[in-house]
Amino acid sequence: MNLVLLGPPGAGKGTQAARIQEAHGLVHLSTGDMLRAAIASGSDLGNQVKEIVESGALVPDDIIIRMIEERIAAPDCAKGFILDGFPRTVRQAEALDSMLEKKSLKIDHVVELKVDDAALVKRISGRFSCAACGAGYHDAFKQPKTEGVCDACGGKEFSRRKDDNPETVKARLEAYHAQTAPILPYYREREVLRTVDGMADFDGVTAQIAAALQ
Repeated sequence: MNLVLLGPPGAGKGTQAARIQEAHGLVHLSTGDMLRAAIASGSDLGNQVKEIVESGALVPDDIIIRMIEERIAAPDCAKGFILDGFPRTVRQAEALDSMLEKKSLKIDHVVELKVDDAALVKRISGRFSCAACGAGYHDAFKQPKTEGVCDACGGKEFSRRKDDNPETVKARLEAYHAQTAPILPYYREREVLRTVDGMADFDGVTAQIAAALQ
């Protein structure tokens, strides 16, 4: 079974990918991780990617497809894979389908984690964590039991990611919708698109995905 996970930053794709991976024995493929692995490998393809990344340019679609092609040929992908972060455009989706078809493979399901933008902005921009142990908290949903003291380690210093602010989150959401919205009809026409409520709690989203994959 081969899957694509779609959803904006903060929608919980990483958490759900890990749960799907455990439940079905699939391999979670993040394009970011694959780029870093290719560069670290020192292969011809990796050196090509390194030059592109260091120049500040975007890695071309054909190179991303080649990386995916090489990766899914590995034995651990025998049961299938979960793509996270790719494809982002119709052109990429078409190139991916073309490559898979040559290998007598296909994308079986595309799972969209549908979110409410305003609620997601609130969810992400309210996050903070313990500076000592990394335990996560939220302004509205999960404050420390004792104000100013980490529940896990007793630390008293907390931090926030610089990009976890309303303006940055809104910009990332706008970019996601502008870039990804066109590929939803592409997959809907192929009858592989499954949409779930990404604003439910993690267990609720997991249950929806499990039902959609049956």
